[in-house]
Amino acid sequence: MLTIALPKGRIAEQTLEKFEKVFNEKFLFENRKLILKKAGFTFLNVRNQDVPTYVMHGAADLGVVGLDVLEEKEYDLVKLLDLKIGQCKVAIGLKAGEQIDWNRSIITVATKHEKIAKRFFESKAMAVNIVKLYGSIELAPLVGLSDCIVDIVETGETMRQNGLVVGDTIMDSSVHLISNKNSYYNHKTEILSLRESLAST
Repeated sequence: MLTIALPKGRIAEQTLEKFEKVFNEKFLFENRKLILKKAGFTFLNVRNQDVPTYVMHGAADLGVVGLDVLEEKEYDLVKLLDLKIGQCKVAIGLKAGEQIDWNRSIITVATKHEKIAKRFFESKAMAVNIVKLYGSIELAPLVGLSDCIVDIVETGETMRQNGLVVGDTIMDSSVHLISNKNSYYNHKTEILSLRESLAST
């Protein structure tokens, strides 16, 4: 029986819909339950950021998670399939009318994507002072806490409503099926079969 870590919320629902199409059964977490056993699988309902950790440490064989979270965690995991859901991008947000001065030696960035932001700005030969925030990140440039933000953008509407504009795209992201390396080698036939089935939905 394979164990699969799913991120809570919409992505879990969309992933389970794919399983429903493949197995022609209803997949649903009841009430506030965190474990669902169905069709030979055990699904875990966990926080998005924690999915790669469960998979890395072998508590789950497989996981479903955004590419941005994978890039931030930098774990050694097997990327199996782009599920083509949860499409978004990691982008810079700036106060309307402002631009980044790429000639500066250091920039202050508010973000929860520390490693992604650091790699991007350092590739532009800028040192980065990271202010780590977990919510209401759009406030940071407005109150002088940072020069800009690095955040997930789907439509850009949240930034626009808060007086920010979407700047450079750092990376595109979508939801991927990932595997623990040991699980992949031990259950290769089963995992590849599931990958093929999900790819066809």
